[in-house]
Amino acid sequence: MKKKYAIIDIETTGGRAARDKITEIAIVLHDGEKVLDSFETLINPETSIPYGITELTGISNEMVRDAPKFYEVAKQIVQLTEGAIFVAHNVRFDYSFVQEEFRRLGFTYQRRQLCTVRLARKAFPGFRSYSLGNLIQLMNLNAGSRHRAMGDTMATVDLFERILAKENTESDINHLVNLGVKESLLPKNFSIDKLHSLPEDCGVYYFHGENGEVVYVGKSLNIKKRVAEHFSGKTEKAAKMQRQVADVSYEITGSELVALLLESHEIKKLRPTINRAQKERQYPYVIHTFQNDDGYHCFEVLKTSLKTRKSLKVISSFPKVAHAKGWLTAIQKRYELCLRHCHLEMKNGACFDYHLQRCHGACIGKEPPESYNQRAQEALEILDNSFLEPNFFLIDKGRTEGEHAVVMVEDGEYRGYGFADLSALNGRPDELRDVISPLESNPEVRKILQRFLSEKHGMRVVRF
Repeated sequence: MKKKYAIIDIETTGGRAARDKITEIAIVLHDGEKVLDSFETLINPETSIPYGITELTGISNEMVRDAPKFYEVAKQIVQLTEGAIFVAHNVRFDYSFVQEEFRRLGFTYQRRQLCTVRLARKAFPGFRSYSLGNLIQLMNLNAGSRHRAMGDTMATVDLFERILAKENTESDINHLVNLGVKESLLPKNFSIDKLHSLPEDCGVYYFHGENGEVVYVGKSLNIKKRVAEHFSGKTEKAAKMQRQVADVSYEITGSELVALLLESHEIKKLRPTINRAQKERQYPYVIHTFQNDDGYHCFEVLKTSLKTRKSLKVISSFPKVAHAKGWLTAIQKRYELCLRHCHLEMKNGACFDYHLQRCHGACIGKEPPESYNQRAQEALEILDNSFLEPNFFLIDKGRTEGEHAVVMVEDGEYRGYGFADLSALNGRPDELRDVISPLESNPEVRKILQRFLSEKHGMRVVRF
């Protein structure tokens, strides 16, 4: 069956799909040999077009004032692209904007995608840049007005036709469209169409066996991409997936932190067979504590093995050295501990913080061990309890625009998470508490929360 391609370009009010809007769209339908149909229209973005964008595209607020709004052409876009592969130059940009416009209308827009930037790199290697403007100049592509939707679409059509004329293009297209997955490697009854129907959002996915039982749980920032990766290789794990997986389901979280917390909860609750067969997650970097020859209570980040760990007094474990050092640094600053006695600075003499009056001089013997160790013991208790604060909410992005994820820690223990429109709440703890679905705490989720707090992912902390 011959493929159908919808070659698309858009103009927008800016560069972020979640914030900005489409001002113009052009679509050219192509069957791999010839143009079948075309469509173009300005779009009223229902927001002001920045002056710099007008300078670049020539599209002004006056030009779009009487243009249709996106919802007025949405049905036509769906019908034109139905069953077609969504083709664009840097497809992630155009596709994400079209997806977001449909999401604002309450609909899910899913199409197979193909990027002419990636195809051009394979077909015409050696160019310094594969931007559309550079390819138009170097290859003398048939283009109309630059930075206008139809002009750039026609240039992309010309580029695409030249790519199609090259040898081995069909296999390259199939590889990119199918996310690197060979249909022969997919499990029985698991089609390419099912793969393409998955969202490209952050969340948790579940692989089901033939009887519907969950055999594997995973999390990803891009569910579709991650599921495809499971079936694109020839590893022992991929082979196990092929034999056991019959279906997939998912839950979108928006927040990576919530996805990790949910994944941990589901694995412990469902005990999927493929997850159980994997090795336990290793956290090789540790913060350990000891007393030095001068009697000072010291902390240090080390990479350990199961053998070397037994000889240490380990307080906390981390998957990466940066996580461990970030956490220890936060503790060191809070309790005004010595950088040298925390092994965060290795030079002799006074540590850097002493010169800034943030260390009391333990590094040069000015502060005696007795007073220093009192603060070090307080720091140890905090490190041992995992959190700097006993009671707080973490506010992260949610599943949709305007929604936020809310994670709760109370009395130093994880209590669960929920979702809320914070504009409808006044931020009081009792109201935030109402959105929380209670979940059990365990060492795994404490490590997850500890890592996110040490990395400062841009989440807001609300203490109570």
